Amino acid sequence: MAATPKQPSPPTHRFRGQVYRAHHPRWAYLPTSGEGAARHGGRFNRPGRPALYTALDPTTAWMEAQQGLPFKAQPMTLVVYRIDCAGVADLTDPDVLDGIGIVPADLDCAWEDLADRGRDPPTWRIAEALIAADVRAAIVPSFAPGANAAPGTAIPRNLVFWQWSETPPCAVRAIDDFGRLPRDAASWD
Repeated sequence: MAATPKQPSPPTHRFRGQVYRAHHPRWAYLPTSGEGAARHGGRFNRPGRPALYTALDPTTAWMEAQQGLPFKAQPMTLVVYRIDCAGVADLTDPDVLDGIGIVPADLDCAWEDLADRGRDPPTWRIAEALIAADVRAAIVPSFAPGANAAPGTAIPRNLVFWQWSETPPCAVRAIDDFGRLPRDAASWD
């Protein structure tokens, strides 16, 4: 298992466009926070490392947010983001994976089980190596239950950020032209 990229500088590109994230409504006032991921860890971040998980389409965002609730979908707030980010690696490209020594099985690891047993999942090591190579974000396959590609369509993909702000080089801005997102936690008191 080759869980750590073998070259220090994987190929990156600039991503400009829109991405999506389905939030628990309670946290919709923090649409660009990566603190939940830092608190609990995720497939591409160990606990303590903030990450912002987004999807390249709204259906994938919904599927990602509902993973723990497969039989009863729960209310979510869908937020759209405008992205202009340099330093994005595409881990859905087989040539990129091969060039940096990652096998697809490493991305599809049982990361939660490994973490629960005190082992570092391969995806955490991959993320740390990419971050050390100044990669700000990565396009990754979605592994959410039900997020399968229909024949002849692209695989469902996510865009995971490790470095982001409201300004370049990795600008991530929630689109809320009419001020519909709550401003703070007081909205829930």
